[in-house]
Amino acid sequence: MGKFDTVEQDALAGWQGPRGTITYALAEMQVKLRNLEQAYYVVKTDGGVGITDRGSLCLAQESQAKLVDILAPLPPQRFGDPAFRETYGLDYAYVAGSMANGISSTELVIALGREKLLAAFGSGGFSPAQITAAIRQIQAALPDGPYAFNLLHSPTEPALERQAVDLYLQYGVKVVEASAYLKLTPSIIRYRVAGLDVDARGRVIIRNRVLAKLSRREVATRFMRPPPEKLLRPLVAQGLITARQAELSKQVPMADDITVEADSGGHTDNRPLVGLLPSMLALRDEMQAEYQYETPVRVGAAGGIGTPQSALGAFMMGAAYIMTGSINQSCVEAGTSTWVKELLAQAQMPDVMLAPAADMFEMGVNVQVLKRGTLFPMRARKLYALYKNYQGLDEIPAAERERLEKRIFQRSWDAVWQECVAFFNERDPTQIEKARQNPRRKMALLFRWYLGQAAYWGISGAPARRMDYQIWCGPAMGAFNDWVRGTELEQPGKRHVVDVAQRIMNEAAYLYRVQALRMAGVYLPLG
Repeated sequence: MGKFDTVEQDALAGWQGPRGTITYALAEMQVKLRNLEQAYYVVKTDGGVGITDRGSLCLAQESQAKLVDILAPLPPQRFGDPAFRETYGLDYAYVAGSMANGISSTELVIALGREKLLAAFGSGGFSPAQITAAIRQIQAALPDGPYAFNLLHSPTEPALERQAVDLYLQYGVKVVEASAYLKLTPSIIRYRVAGLDVDARGRVIIRNRVLAKLSRREVATRFMRPPPEKLLRPLVAQGLITARQAELSKQVPMADDITVEADSGGHTDNRPLVGLLPSMLALRDEMQAEYQYETPVRVGAAGGIGTPQSALGAFMMGAAYIMTGSINQSCVEAGTSTWVKELLAQAQMPDVMLAPAADMFEMGVNVQVLKRGTLFPMRARKLYALYKNYQGLDEIPAAERERLEKRIFQRSWDAVWQECVAFFNERDPTQIEKARQNPRRKMALLFRWYLGQAAYWGISGAPARRMDYQIWCGPAMGAFNDWVRGTELEQPGKRHVVDVAQRIMNEAAYLYRVQALRMAGVYLPLG
């Protein structure tokens, strides 16, 4: 039985009103439906199916037209989980995710925060002094939020993670976006649990919020559970959390929100959102049934979201919020060079590939990067192949070393190593000591120098190293460029993060109405 058959058998499915107010023309419907605050009746008359904002419902036998549907007002503020918006003080269930080395800059975070949109500062790769300066700048501009700071898992350099948590607790940063985690660490647990208290009625108060960005079910399980006892005990013993806080932590999950990261730029498992998100939502329901949290963990969607269609699809699958990444890097406020933004604005969906990650090089973890206009991914893969095949720099043939020094490093390995020593002596001296005792570790640090510098060269726009830029990017960038082609947003100098966010959310609401009309038999173009 079709929809119209159902409608005609429904005794209440009638409409009466001035027939002259019914719009049948597709172009006029498109204009009217963009008034998202206005409700519309979808009616069927002898002239076809049309829409009107006049008239009223009536019994079928009293009607002037059959009622096909009612399009309620749909401002984009209604998308997602209302509790997510309320928790963080947001207008939209929309987050701009962090991009390391300050690409998601203070300017980006502040611009979105002033419009009640959440963004996470990209503190990964920054020194404590740089993070401190960013905290002060953002807190001065957004004393009441909303804003977040990235907390990047550093398995080979745990001191960096620990230092970041020290600063976040010292300066009262109340929201972190935890990313690249493979397991829970003492630092992330300390941040979460140190913010627990109780109110006058004995209910747990969560002062330190965690949005965990991940793509693996086993990792999500850890963040959906309370922190494990074996990691809490040492923190209590060190006086980093209280015994009372450790006890309270049994009532709350490690994360308030899980961002399901699909095919994204940077760290990614390249998983499809249509398969990953439903799986994570089902896992959340399992965890909620087991732990009965007062507030269930919310599940959002990221990776591949660069158009209104993808945003709408995520919300329709049950996402509590959406998170964008790659597309924000091409915006005016992003902390990267003009040349990188121009390359991103030209990117198509196939213009991305995987390359070794600097922070997890030895583990074989990859990041997704732009391959258009740069040789970085191919050169980085070459370095990782050498790391896999040799036990130290001395084993690499002299001719190969000469080619690498000339084409990739553009300086001698000895000069590069001296830079590594100076860098880690300031950041984490234990890394140099380990490298001196392990030739393969030294080789890894030397190769990581190139990977790390390649990111900075792109950010600073170093002219002599353009073919070595490391530009984190997912296929959402190409989809976004397809969507904005022919509009003012085609030019990177016209792209502003607030405008992009609002257009995506508003257009998603409009497309929801278009789909409703299509189900009623009116085939409106998507544009």
